[in-house]
Parts: sequence; structure tokens; C-alpha cells
Amino acid sequence: MGVGQSIPRLDAFEKVTGTARYVEDMLPANTLHAKLLHSTFANGVIKAVNTDKAAALSGVELIVTCFDVPQTRFTTVAHPKALEPERAEIADRLMLTSRVRYYGDDIAVVVARNAHIAKKALKLIEVQYEEYPPLLTIKDAYESRDKPIHEEYPNNNQLAELCYYVQNNKLVTMEGDSVRSRNEETFRGATEDSGDAVWSDETYKVPVVQHAHLENISSFAYMEGRRVVIVTTTQSPHILRRVVSEATGFSVGDIRIIKPYIGGAFGNKQEVLYEPLLAFLTNKLGGRPVCMLLTREETFINSRVRHAMEIRMQCRVSALPGKESLGRAITIRSNKGSYASHGHAVPSHAITNTSHIYNGDFTIGESYSIFTNLPASAAMRGYGIPQVAFAVESNMDELAVKLDIDPLKLRKKFMMKPGFADPFDPTPCGSNKLEQCIDKGAELIGWDQKRVEYAKGNTGMLRRGVGMGIFAYKSCVYPLILENAGCRMILNQNGSLTMQVGATEIGQGSDTVLTQMASEVLRIPENKIHMVSEQDTDVAPYDPGSYASRQTYVTGSAVKKAAQQLRDRILTHAAAMSGLSVEQLSLGDEAVMADGKKRFTLEEVASHSLYNKKDSQYLITEVTHTCHSNAFSFGACFADVEVDVPLGKVMINQIVAVHDSGYIINPKLAKGQMHGGIAMGIGYALSEELLFDRVSGKPLNNNLLDYKIPGAMDIPPMQCLLVDDYEPTGPFGNKSLGEPPLIPTAPAIRNAVFFATGASIRKLPMTPQHLVESFMEHGLIPKIEH
Repeated sequence: MGVGQSIPRLDAFEKVTGTARYVEDMLPANTLHAKLLHSTFANGVIKAVNTDKAAALSGVELIVTCFDVPQTRFTTVAHPKALEPERAEIADRLMLTSRVRYYGDDIAVVVARNAHIAKKALKLIEVQYEEYPPLLTIKDAYESRDKPIHEEYPNNNQLAELCYYVQNNKLVTMEGDSVRSRNEETFRGATEDSGDAVWSDETYKVPVVQHAHLENISSFAYMEGRRVVIVTTTQSPHILRRVVSEATGFSVGDIRIIKPYIGGAFGNKQEVLYEPLLAFLTNKLGGRPVCMLLTREETFINSRVRHAMEIRMQCRVSALPGKESLGRAITIRSNKGSYASHGHAVPSHAITNTSHIYNGDFTIGESYSIFTNLPASAAMRGYGIPQVAFAVESNMDELAVKLDIDPLKLRKKFMMKPGFADPFDPTPCGSNKLEQCIDKGAELIGWDQKRVEYAKGNTGMLRRGVGMGIFAYKSCVYPLILENAGCRMILNQNGSLTMQVGATEIGQGSDTVLTQMASEVLRIPENKIHMVSEQDTDVAPYDPGSYASRQTYVTGSAVKKAAQQLRDRILTHAAAMSGLSVEQLSLGDEAVMADGKKRFTLEEVASHSLYNKKDSQYLITEVTHTCHSNAFSFGACFADVEVDVPLGKVMINQIVAVHDSGYIINPKLAKGQMHGGIAMGIGYALSEELLFDRVSGKPLNNNLLDYKIPGAMDIPPMQCLLVDDYEPTGPFGNKSLGEPPLIPTAPAIRNAVFFATGASIRKLPMTPQHLVESFMEHGLIPKIEH
């Protein structure tokens, strides 16, 4: 009972038996089906849409085009409302658009009695358009002098930039021209290794990938009187309600969002997608229920993707004892895609993280977001850090080779140490066991032995290698955004507990660990605590949503606070019942204790409080916790691989991951998170990439057959370990865990391939084709003459 125990997931039975209800299980009878007409070009303008033939089709109830919807622009990012105008999210979306910005953009919608009729009607709609050349790459978009993708951003299609200069862990400037000038002056002419220092200037590239969650994007809406009800796959129901209000004109109080069970999200369902359009459609149809059930192909393209990035690393490093120095300039150019969504937040998060994990003499950071005619990039597990970690960690191994030093030892010289303070905000590092993570991981993988053993045999066509990567990751978004969370608790008459939070369970196990926290304080066993898993904005306490690995840290603090208040109410009433003082009482297992003996059961206290004639009260409490802290989690990942050089095939023999996530609330669930993150990292390293036709921008593999995520047979043996630590700002000494396991996996695999072959791979994914081409360039296999 309580924290630290590996209790089973609360939702396990419902999910295994199929009784868990998802959006599609909840469709009302006679729900109308909405289907979208998508553009078949990537860049241009819709001139006219003729719907006469489609409207004449029997069973079609309504057709709405881009010329019929409100022209109120809204943001699609479900972040708390910005308290400062300069931090406001970018409102650049319409429900349907006449300005096409990617292949598949939304032009019109058909609502019909069933999906078959709606799809048939789509084929009858005639569209006149003016097409522009598609700008699919960062280079093409930045250098284009044609019509900008967004008229508001005519300067090289650039959305935003963030630049900084940090010296000796102190922020010197964030003025762009000054930073660029320092970069140029610092590294001008520094192209030769000299004395005790080596120089590196390399560019790393990571691709567009998709979240590939099991459940597609699904929603439906209907009206109850003047109010609109939306049932949807969302990570942030309360924020979604506000955005729907801004987009449609419905008042916030007239909007009800319901979040049922969710089949995975990874950040994709943090977005506001088709909920405003559904609210508009049901209102047009007199409140009749209308659903929007995206296909897998639509989910891949018409939701969101991870940012592709080009990352230039300029470094000068010395590792000689007493002369250690590290100076870096890191420039990120991010493929924003067609719409702003999270704005520049993801590349900003990535570039500032580079001054966290390694602390040198100085770090120059530049990040730029460029609009292109590809699907919009937004939040995905790790929020920009997996991209930059690939570049930084790959570069560390290449520098280690130049310095002729073990890459593990090089990392230890410059990695974040205890006592670190974030140069960008007042976040101190309250707990840090990164070095223990590295040491334990190296021991488990057999680092020292294998580095010697594998090096001797790496001369043939079948080679082996070990590699590593490390990370630092925060536990919420304080102080950049308001961080708060709510919790309501009710002590039922039988002594059981009902608990509600606004935090959304999306598969990560938050409902389970939050229940354990309540159990720890109130001494009520978890099987007598009912967590209301469905969020309904009419009744659920406020919470911004599931993102930023914040749930056990921020919402956990709200749960602890609510449990402590309810405990005090229980003891206060028990004191009145017994004639003792509150100080003489304490909680035991389902009981109030006095002098070490059970005085009342919780059932007796709850019943007496509710049913006494003098002062009847329901023992209930509700709190909102405002967070004023943050915490760094740490970890290391090690990979043992075998590389078939002629085939360009990588076989992963073993993965070892060791994390510092503070005190672990549920060890088994924590390791499950690590396994899932590692699996996602394997896909990022070896196979996943959304491909587009280079001329038209048409997606080529937006399905689960052609988009290669790892299957069960692709997952190697994993050894996952969590070091003992205690984070003083966490509600129970805990800190983030959900996103971090993904971050170091791809660079660890890449560095193992680098050690095995000597080939500097600077592009993901490491597919056989890519590896063979790289091995040819490095002279490992003969070049094929065409």
C-alpha cells in the first residue's frame, strides 16, 4: 500500500478484457459521419469549390467549404493561456482553408448518414485552384523569393529564432545579432587541430517522424440545448475547451469536453485538431451528433509530426588534465512544416538544453524555425531533445576519437555536475546521480572489456561495437508557463475514496501512481480508491494536461496536498467524536489511531460525519496546486550492436538503460516506461522516417505497412535500472520519467555503429541504404559505379 510498490495498473483489467470505452465505442445512435476533402497539391490557393453534384447525393446532410467557415484564426497548441502577450501562442489556423500549405490540407467537409456516402460525395466535389511550387526543404523555403507560405512571415519563411551566449554557465546575451557576431568571431579560422585542443565542425540531420499511436485521431460532437459537447482523444481537455471557445465563439461555459480512454498519444493529442470544426458542424445541423474518425493515413499527415532538424555543431575541446576546456556553437534549423502549432517552443527547448547536459567554457546557441510545405510539426515525446541529443552525443564520440580518449571519460569531464543552476531561469539542480547512472550502465554492458575486445576484431565484414548516450530533462515547464493542477477527494460512507484529477491518463500509468500517492497519505489501500479516469470539464478539476513529463511531479503535488487536507478533516472530526485533541490522533491502515491503538475505522468516521444531526458534513476536499519548482532527471543508455557492413544491417544485441528519476513511485510501471521509450528510440535510430515525393510533396508511406516502426521481433534484450535518489522538490522525492527513456537511445546505437565501423553517421534513420552509402564513402566497401 502506498508509494514504492509495484502494484498492477488500475486500467489493466478494462484494457485487457476490452471493456475500456474509447471514442468510437461511445458514438451515439444515428451519428452523422464527417469526411474531409484534402488538397492534392502542397502549395497554392483554392479559387472555387463546386459542391452541387455532391450535395445532390442521397444521404448527404451538409457540405461546408473553406469559404463557409468563420474566418477567426485560432491556435492549435493546448498550452495554458499565456500571462504575457509576448508569450501568446500563434493563431494561424482556420477550420478549413483556401490557402493550401501542405499536401492534404483541409479544403471542405462532407457530413452524411454514413462514412461510405460521405466518401462517395467527396469524389464529386470540383475544385479550381492556383498552384505554387512546393517548398519542401529548409533550404528551399529559406532561399525562396516566391510567395511566402504565411504572408505574416515574408522573411525567408522564418517563423522565429532564439539565440544565446552562455559563458561559464552565466547567460551573457540573447540578442540575435550579437550572438551571431560572437559565433563568427569565435570560430573564424579555427579549422585546424592545434596543441592540446581539437576542432570539429559537423552537421547532423534528423527526419520527420510520426507518433504512430495505436488509436487514430477520433472525435464526435453534439449539442445539449445551447451547449456543445465534444468527446475526443485529447491530452488537455481544459485547454481544448478554451481554444474551441476562441475558434467558434461559444462561451467557455457552454462547452463541455469529455476525454474517455485513450489509445496512446505521445504529444500528438495535445493538439487542437478537428474539435472546433465539429462544434461548428453540429451547431449547423441543429445539435445532431457528428463524428470525425480519421483513417490511419489521415492521422499520419493531418495531425502532427516530429520536427526534422539540421544541427550544426562547432566545437573546440581540450581534455588534458588541468587544461580541460569546451567551447561550442550549436545551430539548429528546424523544419516547422506548414503551420506554427507550438511556434518556436520545440527548437527553443532543444537549443537551451544543450547548455544543460554539458557545461563548458561557453556555449553559443542559435535556433531557427522555417515554414515549409510539409505537415505541421509539434509536440512529440522529448520535445526537441531527442533531435539535439543525437547531434550532441554523436559529436562527443567523434571528439573523443580525435582526442584519443574514452568517450565515457570525456562525458564525465564536462557533463552537468551537482549544484548546477540553469542559466535561463532560476531552476537549481536539487538532485543529480548522472555519474552513478553512467558507472552502473558501463558495468552492466561490460564497457571496458568490450571496447578492448571488439576493437581487436573490427576488421572484417561483421563487426561489433558498444556505444552510449546521456541526457538531462526537466520535470515540468515552470517557470516558462503557469504550472498548476487540481485534485478532488471524497471519503465515501464505507471508508473508500473517490478521487478526480484533471490530469489525463494516456497510457503512461498516471492514474495508478496518483492513486498510490493518495494511499500513502490516507492509508487507504489502492483497491478501495476509485480514480475517475474519464475527464469531463463539467466536473473534473482543472489541469493543463499530460505533457512535459509533469504528471507525477505537478499533479502528484496536488494529490498529496488534497490528501493531507482530507486527512486533517478526518482527524478533526474524529477528535470531536472522541473528545481527544487532533494532535493525539493519527491515521493507520483504514483507521484513526490513538496511543497506537485503533480508535475508529474510516467507515465509522465518514458515516458519523455525514449522518449526525448536529453538524452533517460530507468529508470532501478539493485543491489546486501551483508549482514553483522544477527538477532535472538524468540517465544513460548503452547499446551493444553487430553490424553487417556489406548489407548495412544493424543487429542490436543488448540495450542497458540506467536512470535517475528520483524516488520511484511504482518500479514496474517505471521500467515499462523505459522499455517503451527505448523501443521508440530504436525506431528513430534505424527505420522511421516519413517520406514525401520530392516534387509534389505527396506523402509516400503514411501507413503502418510502409512506415517501419519496430515490432516485437525487433526489440532486443533490455536491462533497465533506476538508481536510488530523492528529489527535494518532488511530492514524494520523484521527478520526470515519461519522455526521457527515448532521448539517449538513438545516439547510443549510432555511437555503437561508429565504434564498430569508424563511419561517422550523421543522419537518421540508419537504414541499410543509408549505411551502405556511408560505408562506401568511408572505404569500408567498394563504391558501386553507376
